[in-house]
Amino acid sequence: MKVIYKITCPNGKIYLGKDLTGTLNYFGSADSRLIERDFTAEQMRDFTVRKQILWESGTATDKEVNFKEVELIKELQSNNLNIGYNQWPKFKVSEQAGV
Repeated sequence: MKVIYKITCPNGKIYLGKDLTGTLNYFGSADSRLIERDFTAEQMRDFTVRKQILWESGTATDKEVNFKEVELIKELQSNNLNIGYNQWPKFKVSEQAGV
């Protein structure tokens, strides 16, 4: 099963990713340094994240999954550094609230 998932960190910021194999313990390739800047050393000692499957398909091509991932990143604005940790596609101010 191919999936698009959302990881929510304790500070409420999100990261969206895709898994083309449907592996339960795959949590993506977010930039650790970017995330670590938002947390103290003490906060990192007990760190809980939530993983939610937002979309899944047993028949989609890899290209279709890639397209859906970008669509959801833009929709949820996880590429806006105030909201999330996705660094691609680059966030554009015009993506805010349909501006």
